[in-house]
Amino acid sequence: MKERHITLHATDLDGYLTDKDKEDLSLIEKMYASSLSECEKLDKNSSDESARKALTESAKSIGGELERITRENKRIHVYSFETPDEMHAECSRIIAKLRNPATGHEEFLYYTQRAYELMFSHTFLDQCLMRKRSLIEKTPVTVPVQNYAVHRIPDIDKMIENSVMCVMLRGALLPSMIISKEIEDYSSSSYITPFALFKIKRDESKGEKDMAYILDFDKSFFSLDSLDGKDLIFADPMNATGGSLVTIVKYLKSEGIKPKSIKFINVIAALKGALRITRAIEEAEVYTLWMDPVLNEKAYILPGLGDAGDRLNGTDNTDAPRNMLQLIADYGAQIVNLYRDQVREIEKTVLR
Repeated sequence: MKERHITLHATDLDGYLTDKDKEDLSLIEKMYASSLSECEKLDKNSSDESARKALTESAKSIGGELERITRENKRIHVYSFETPDEMHAECSRIIAKLRNPATGHEEFLYYTQRAYELMFSHTFLDQCLMRKRSLIEKTPVTVPVQNYAVHRIPDIDKMIENSVMCVMLRGALLPSMIISKEIEDYSSSSYITPFALFKIKRDESKGEKDMAYILDFDKSFFSLDSLDGKDLIFADPMNATGGSLVTIVKYLKSEGIKPKSIKFINVIAALKGALRITRAIEEAEVYTLWMDPVLNEKAYILPGLGDAGDRLNGTDNTDAPRNMLQLIADYGAQIVNLYRDQVREIEKTVLR
C-alpha cells in the first residue's frame, strides 16, 4: 500500500543551490545582519534620525544586490525590479500596508487582492500588450438605442486556457481564487480554472536548517491525470523556503506527471526560496511583488509580514483546523458571491 504522506527536508533543497547562489545568499545575510542593529535602535527610540537614515541606506544597498542577483536568474521576476519606476509607489504602498501589524483582517484582505491584481498583470498581461482582442459590452443605456461599448484588452487565451490552479496551503486559498477570477474575466470563453488542493505543512518544531515539509494525501484533493501536460499556477502570499512547492512538484514528477509550465505567484518572496525553486524545477518561474532578503532561524521571512495565512483567514483551533470549505464559508457572503464560480469549482474538487 502506498504511503499516505511524503516528506522533503531542507538539506534536500539546499543541495540544488549552486556555489554562486550560496555566495550571494551569504553576502545578503551579512548585509541584513548589519541593518538589524539599526532596527534595535529604532525599537528603543523611533525618532532616532541617524538610525532611520542608516536603515534607509542599508535597505537601498540590499535592494541593489537583490536586483543584481535576480536579474542574473531569468526565471525570477520581481515586480519592483522589472516595472517602470512610476509604478513602484503603488507596489510599496501595498507592501507597507501588509507589513503593518495594525492592518486588520478586512484591510489585509483588501490589500492582498490589490497585490494579486498587480501580479496578474505582471505575470500575464504585460506579455500580451501587443496582442489584443475586442470586448464588446452591452451597457444599461437604451436611449436613443441599446448602447454597446468596445474595449481592447490583452488576448491571453493561449496563456491561460490550459491552466490549473494548485492550492498548497490554507493561506493560498483566497490568492488562488483571485488569480482564477482574473483568468475568467480576461478569457474570451470565461474559462474557469480547475483546482487541485494539496495539504502540505512545515514541521514547525524544526528550524530553517533542518525544516521538513510533509504532503498529506488523506487531506488533499486532486487528480493526477488532470495535471499532466498542464500549465500549473501556484499562488501563495509568501515564498519563504520554497519547500512546499518543490515537495509537491517533485512528487508529481515521481508519478510521471509532466507539467507544461509552472508559475509561482507571491506577494513577498525570500531570495533563498526563489533560488531553490528555480534551481530544483526547470519549468518553474517565480513571480513576486517584492523580494525580501533573508530567513530567520525559524524559516520566517525577514523583514516579512507575519503569518499571512492567519492574517487572511484568522487563527484555527489547533485540535480542529478548518478544511477548505469551512474557510470559504468563513470568508462571508461578499467574498463567496464575488468568486462564486471558483467556489463551485473548489466544492466539486473536494466533494468529488
